[in-house]
Amino acid sequence: MAGTKEIKKRISSVKNIKKITHTMEMVAAAKSRRMMNRVQGAKPYGEKMKEILAGLEHLSGTVESPLVERKENPKKYLLLVVTANRGLCGGYNSNVLKLARFRILELQKAGKEVEVQVIGKKGSSYFKFIKMPVAKVYTDIDDTFTLDRSHELGKYLMGQFINDKCDVIEVISTVYYNSATQLPEVKQILPIGQESSTERPTLHPSGKTKEESSEKKEEGYRQNMIFQPDPETIIEKLLPHLVQTVLFRSVLEAVTAEQIYRRVAMKAANDAAGDMNKSLTQLYNRKRQASITQELAEIVSGADAIA
Repeated sequence: MAGTKEIKKRISSVKNIKKITHTMEMVAAAKSRRMMNRVQGAKPYGEKMKEILAGLEHLSGTVESPLVERKENPKKYLLLVVTANRGLCGGYNSNVLKLARFRILELQKAGKEVEVQVIGKKGSSYFKFIKMPVAKVYTDIDDTFTLDRSHELGKYLMGQFINDKCDVIEVISTVYYNSATQLPEVKQILPIGQESSTERPTLHPSGKTKEESSEKKEEGYRQNMIFQPDPETIIEKLLPHLVQTVLFRSVLEAVTAEQIYRRVAMKAANDAAGDMNKSLTQLYNRKRQASITQELAEIVSGADAIA
């Protein structure tokens, strides 16, 4: 069993680790709050753009754009997997990578060609470990991610799609719902399509369903809006911005989820360090008490022998 000196060293080490984990928890908490504010700030812009596009599409009829062109039997898929550059964030990376691998195997089993591009060093290391080729790695995308960088990435991905390098582009990332719920999901960004018709109707504050509310908005567009130039030209200009906005929000939500996962992981580590420090302190006190008792017993027995 370890002596008092060894136990004292372990207590000192645990205290130092506790300071580090506590600091990381505080940093992650601050970053997660900032990222949540950014996500909430980006939400109205994306929703309004979708509303405008829905009304424009209703006015112009069928949208004709290479960004909405669907192939009957798509063969080439480009998967953009969003992970973190660093660890110490619980199951954040493992959850999204598990989903990514499942999706890749699912597509390969269906006879599809799959190209993988990765955001984050952790994803790159994982695919290298399982010997799966990665076409491109982005390591400059983190909590400082900007809309300009999103536009660069969006232009590149749209170029790949328009030039027939791929038929479908999907983003595999962690979606932020609220501070308690973040789940990895697969989201198709190209070709652009309408929301699933099987989606459960949701009520708006007006008491109407999403579909009814959408119809009212389209009616409003027909009655109250004058378009210059024509709706088709506006749609052509807005669609690339929609792709870039969806991509921007996907990355923002993923980074927000990463910081929340890290905050929770560091809090758990901080609590565990506190428990370990408490148990080691108790062990140290017991060992010290036993040592003092033994010394007193030796002194008493020595005095008895002299007497």
